[in-house]
Amino acid sequence: MPIRLNPYLNFRDNAREAMTFYQEVFGGDLAITTFGDMEASQNPDEDNLVMHALLVTPSGLTVMGSDSPQRIDYRPGNTFSLSLSGDDADELQRCWLQLSEGGTVTIPLDVAPWGDAFGMCMDKFGVSWMVNIEGRGTRSPNASPDPDDN
Repeated sequence: MPIRLNPYLNFRDNAREAMTFYQEVFGGDLAITTFGDMEASQNPDEDNLVMHALLVTPSGLTVMGSDSPQRIDYRPGNTFSLSLSGDDADELQRCWLQLSEGGTVTIPLDVAPWGDAFGMCMDKFGVSWMVNIEGRGTRSPNASPDPDDN
């Protein structure tokens, strides 16, 4: 079995909402286990918090997440981004539109210097996303002429 790297997202009290949102964006099967389900809560008020959520999508994405209980230090940060890339322009553009809705677009989805369409946004849960649509860029009117166009 190959080694896989999967994003594991931490939230404070809204992991179920966030993971359900990602399921709406990407499709797939979402499994959620609470602290109460596993009898792992140290505070009865946190029984319904998400201890582990696993989303597996039809296109092969795996996203995991959980709520951080009050006893665990939680500091949202900007030290990571999740990157979606591929050549399915319609699907990636749909994901971009949903992820950026209610969030903040930091780089609009547009032609990048490397010729693909690229954009960056932070979704409404504070998670940073990069979307790269391979081969979907068009040349800017200000770009140097391409010698292959002759």
